Amino acid sequence: MKDSDHTTQLRAERGDVTREKLLNSAIDVFGRYGFDGATTRKLADAAGVNLQAIPYYFGGKEGLFIAAAEHLASIIGSHVGDLRGAILTRFAELDAQGAQMTAAEARQYLTQIVQRMVVLFVSEESESWARFIIREQMEPTEAFRRIYGNIMRPMIEMARRLIGAILKDDPASEHIRLRTLSFVGSVLVFRTAHAAVYAQLEWETAGPRELEILQRHAAELVAVLGAEKDRQS
Repeated sequence: MKDSDHTTQLRAERGDVTREKLLNSAIDVFGRYGFDGATTRKLADAAGVNLQAIPYYFGGKEGLFIAAAEHLASIIGSHVGDLRGAILTRFAELDAQGAQMTAAEARQYLTQIVQRMVVLFVSEESESWARFIIREQMEPTEAFRRIYGNIMRPMIEMARRLIGAILKDDPASEHIRLRTLSFVGSVLVFRTAHAAVYAQLEWETAGPRELEILQRHAAELVAVLGAEKDRQS
């Protein structure tokens, strides 16, 4: 490799690191202070980079804000991407056959998703994500539209299909939409009400024992879906 090519590569790598630092720290800073309160100085200092890096890589604070939202959606997606891909592939196979997913298979998939998400939600990693997303839930901006469109809507719609299969109802129906939102809320509480959850359970942290308890609870949440129908039939 020529010296000039090597230098160019090193610059590109340093640029990628700087960009990544800004994106990761911006999620936390915007979540804490909101768009107006997150000054470019706060953003640069939190990332440990030069102030001019923000306009250089993102065109300004607004560009960083939108990029941070997309980055957040990508991070969350990376935690469930393999499982989501497997489920979508399975749905595609069934659609091609003109067949429906069985309730048992849908429960297995939904249990895997919820167990993975509940562990993620009690992790320290997700704390800054929650602040960012909750702010956007209260006063939606273009950042919310990016997060919703890139990760929230696809995940909720997939959950709707699984819950529809479990309850043997149309995933597009208002009933399944509401059941899905209620179900998602029962999982999100472990992040959005993190302090209350720990206080009620009298936990200081979530170690192996606590995570095992949460995974069993996640499986129970799925197991009781449709139980009222089973009792009536």
